[in-house]
Amino acid sequence: MKTVKPVILAPSILTADFGHLAEQVAAAEQGGAGWIHLDVMDGTFVPNITFGPLLVQAVRRATLLPLDVHLMVEQPERYLGEFVSAGADSLTVHAEATRHLHRTLQQITALNCRAGVAINPATPVEAVREVLPLVDQVLVMTVNPGFGSQRFIETMTSKIRRMGRWMDELCPLADLEVDGGIHLHNIADVVAAGANVVVVGSAVYNPQATPAANLDALRSQLGKGTVS
Repeated sequence: MKTVKPVILAPSILTADFGHLAEQVAAAEQGGAGWIHLDVMDGTFVPNITFGPLLVQAVRRATLLPLDVHLMVEQPERYLGEFVSAGADSLTVHAEATRHLHRTLQQITALNCRAGVAINPATPVEAVREVLPLVDQVLVMTVNPGFGSQRFIETMTSKIRRMGRWMDELCPLADLEVDGGIHLHNIADVVAAGANVVVVGSAVYNPQATPAANLDALRSQLGKGTVS
């Protein structure tokens, strides 16, 4: 029987106000967020530069929530220890960014950190089949990585379903995470497709409402009591 996992909302600080970052993180925690998602970009693997271990360390001081660190960087194996020391609870690396993916995932696990693998929209689910038994989570990008507030790529819904089928066979306890363009109008669809961790950026951090109100609105799309 397939394991039914609770749905976790993981606000991404990429669209938060960095001038008041501790307050923004605290607002998400008080609003019932399950994880805090941190997008690390190097300007090489993706066309943007964000932050490094020092900011992860600062967020760690601001919250007790698990820190879900997404390494959108070339050769992420060079930085694993630094991010774990900074407070990361999970490290997700891209299949497209490391030459020896199997070894890199083993290194993350050896650091007593949850190991995740991410794939870009153009990367087929089959590309990570051989490493699925090693992972604690799989991240399906539903936009091309590099910037926040992008539009969800509609064909990714069927891709989430395909990934879920592979995971049911090879890593049934692992989390299936999605990131990119998730809002009120489509969160129910991606969860119905199999995702149980949903990264939400501008749907949480925006001038229209508080993070707590936005998280409540997202939860309301999925039914009370099913989302953290």
